[in-house]
Order: sequence, then C-alpha cells, then structure tokens
Amino acid sequence: MNIVLGVTGGIAAYKAVSLARLLVLAGHELHVVPTADALRFVGLPTWEAISRNPVTTSVHDDVPEVRHVRLGQQADLVIVAPATANTIARMATGIADDLLGTTLLATQATVLVAPAMHTEMWEHPATQANVQVLRERGIEFIGPESGQLTGADSGPGRMSEPEAIAEAVDRILTESDLETPAPDLEGIRVLVSAGGTREPIDPVRYIGNRSSGRQGVALAAAAAARGADVVLVSANIEQSVLDDAIHPRVRIEPVGTATEMQGVVEREVASADIVIMAAAVSDYRVAKVADGKLRKENSRGKGMSIALTENPDILAGLVQEHRRSGLTIVGFAAETVASEEELVERGKRKRARKGVDLLAVNAVGWNEGFEAGDNSLIFIDASDSVTGAVQGSKREVADALLTEVLRARGNEPL
Repeated sequence: MNIVLGVTGGIAAYKAVSLARLLVLAGHELHVVPTADALRFVGLPTWEAISRNPVTTSVHDDVPEVRHVRLGQQADLVIVAPATANTIARMATGIADDLLGTTLLATQATVLVAPAMHTEMWEHPATQANVQVLRERGIEFIGPESGQLTGADSGPGRMSEPEAIAEAVDRILTESDLETPAPDLEGIRVLVSAGGTREPIDPVRYIGNRSSGRQGVALAAAAAARGADVVLVSANIEQSVLDDAIHPRVRIEPVGTATEMQGVVEREVASADIVIMAAAVSDYRVAKVADGKLRKENSRGKGMSIALTENPDILAGLVQEHRRSGLTIVGFAAETVASEEELVERGKRKRARKGVDLLAVNAVGWNEGFEAGDNSLIFIDASDSVTGAVQGSKREVADALLTEVLRARGNEPL
C-alpha cells in the first residue's frame, strides 16, 4: 500500500523513525513528509534512508509533478505521527501552507493521527474541540497514552508506541479492502451493549471481567456504516477502543454496573428495531458495598468472605417484558468448552433459556475471545438451528452477524 507518514515538530519524532521502518518492512511504499520543525529533531537523510524515497518539505519542490497534491491523491493511508497540538489545530482549520498541509487537504484516504504533547496541552478545551471536529470528519485517532513525557512530567499525552500504530495501520488497510457495505440498515435503529460491567466491592475494588468491548464497538461501527442509527451502551471501555465507534450515527451511553446498563437498555429499547447484547454482564454483585476500603489488617489472618446477590438478567428481561412485533433481540454467549460440539450444545440451551431471536456463541479462554483482535462466532436461530459461522477480525465478524440478523428478521418491514 502507498502510505504517507507526516512527521511534525515534537520530541516523539524519534519514535516515528521506528514506525517508518516497521511500515517499510511490512512491504508498504512509504513517503515521509516532515514539517520544518520536525527536521530539527530528526534530519532529512534519516527519513530518506528509512523510507527509501526522496523527502521534500516544500510545496515548491517537484512542481512539474504537482507533488503537493499528488502525494495525497495517491495515498492509500496518511498517518500523522507525532501530531502536535499545533498540527491538530491546523488540520481542524484547514491550514495548508506547507507540504503536509496540502497533502492532508488533497487526500481522500483514511487519515490516522497519533497525538503527542504535554498533558495540559492535550486536555486544553481548544485541543479537545479540534480533536472532536476532526473525528466528526472521519479522522481516526490512536492514543495518546498515559506515561512518562519529556522532563519530569508524566500523564496523558505520550505518543502511542510504533508497534501499536503499525497494528492500527494493518486494521485500517484490512477494513479498506472490504467492499463498501450496502446501506441495508438504513432507517433501522440498533441498540448495542458492549464492554464489561463492574460491580463495586468498596470504593477501591470491584468484581469485573476481561471483556475489552472491541466486538460490541465493531458492531456499532459496522451498523452505522450500513446506514443504521446506533445507540452504544458502553461499559468500562478504554477510550482508544471506543474511538472506533465514533460516527455521526452512533450515540454512546456510558455505564458502569449491570444495574446501570439495565436502566439505559430498558429506556432505549422502546425506540429500537434491533437489540444486540454483546456486553459481558456480571451475573452477581456484592450484597452490601462497603463505604470504606476493606483492609487486610481487619481480617486478623482469617481471610474475608463477601456475600453476593444475583444481578438482573437484562437479556431475559428484554424478551419477557419488552418484546414486540418488529423488534429483533440478539444475545451473546461466551463459553469455555472442550469442543465445538459442546459449544453448540451450550449455545442452544442458552438460546432456549433466554428466548432470543438469534444467539451468537463463541469460545473464550485465556488466549481467545476476550482482549483478542480476532473472533469466531456460531449463529443459532430461534428454531435452535445452526445457521452459520464466521471467523476473522472483529469488524468482519460484526458484519457477518449483522447480515445474519437481517436474515432472522425475514421480510418484516424496515
């Protein structure tokens, strides 16, 4: 793929050298466009040696080739790493008085931005407003991370590591290879739950699970791309993951506990056509949450017992109390099993207990399902028949599930 790497004037420019190397070793055609300030951190010969292509910084270079426009036109992906607060502001207002600025205005490719700046600059309302403007235009962001900055400072603002950015590049390019989805969900309202609920023990601790929320976020993004209006009920999902769901047709409703999720889901289901409960909801909560931190010294070496009480079954409640004509309810089942046969059998039993129109069941374990980039699902319909299976990236799996949901809906009016 043809990638343009824009490098701006921050100390994190040294990390961009490693990113450039990773992209070249992955087989991409790389053109580096540094700003004048970036060259004060890493010199032009380094960029040319790593990218294996000539590097220029002025709109007046290679005028016969119209380089200041051609770079953006021919790019499959444009990356800005590091992206300073100044660069983000310039992007938001469309300033194009250097080669990077004209390249960004001339491209129709996906743009991936990796911010890097001090915490105060990142959290400033002006920067946050500029970031929101760019996200609304479809610009993708990765990071920033929280960690050691220049000097003695530490906090949010650290540029994501080159390896993480390279992984994001692979994801974006893989998704761009997929056919543009048909708007087969246009006019449909989709309610998706994602992430993992957390049940407090005391002000410090909680009972939780390993769900990252990536599959639910992918479902929300895929549904929006296919024309749906989406409400994403987000339970404790990291912002870097949640960023993938940012879309004009996606409204994000953050929650923490199972009870909070139940309240939002039951409020939103009234206007939904499809409900997909992809979140990992805790089955139990602490019967009595401590007002203060539970301390080991108070146990006197005798250990500690915590009484649990069942959480409401949100999915079963939707089926029993909110089912109506035109509403399709989809459940998820994550199981630890020894075989695919056992997985299917457990899935059928759960579908029957919940009464959902469609169940997506997957195997989970220490190294699969949760926190992984890929997923695999088996689909079980209302007659307890296995109607299909899919394996791939969580976005690919999301699209396959949405197609299966449309099949389950049959010829019902949209």
